[in-house]
Amino acid sequence: MKRGRVRVLIAKPGLDGHDRGAKVVASALRDRGMEVIYTGLHQTPEVIVRAAVQEDVDVVGLSLHSGSHMDLFPEVRRLLLEAGMEKVLLIGGGIIPDEDREVLEARGFARIFGPGTPTGEIADFIEKHLGGESKT
Repeated sequence: MKRGRVRVLIAKPGLDGHDRGAKVVASALRDRGMEVIYTGLHQTPEVIVRAAVQEDVDVVGLSLHSGSHMDLFPEVRRLLLEAGMEKVLLIGGGIIPDEDREVLEARGFARIFGPGTPTGEIADFIEKHLGGESKT
């Protein structure tokens, strides 16, 4: 049986203290009709994945500005796979160099969004990749 709305977890891994962008994205996704869970600042990969499992989300979006994306993002991906959540759409955003974006996307992130990406583009991407519906 299908749930009605797409469920998105927005998370801020590590010590990054900047969350304005994550909150703007969360708000925009809610405005598009998605159910959004925001974990808040300073989350560990383990806490993020535990929340994703408990909330049975369709999408995990990570936001990071601290420069530790090449450690924390892959760790979240690894833990999601261990938890059997390989079908979850995994996206990221923040201050991430182009060469690192390419590596992260090659390692399983569906897309890494840069600063200033229109929120509608992020919502469109999620809807396109989920076919407009949540997982069954």
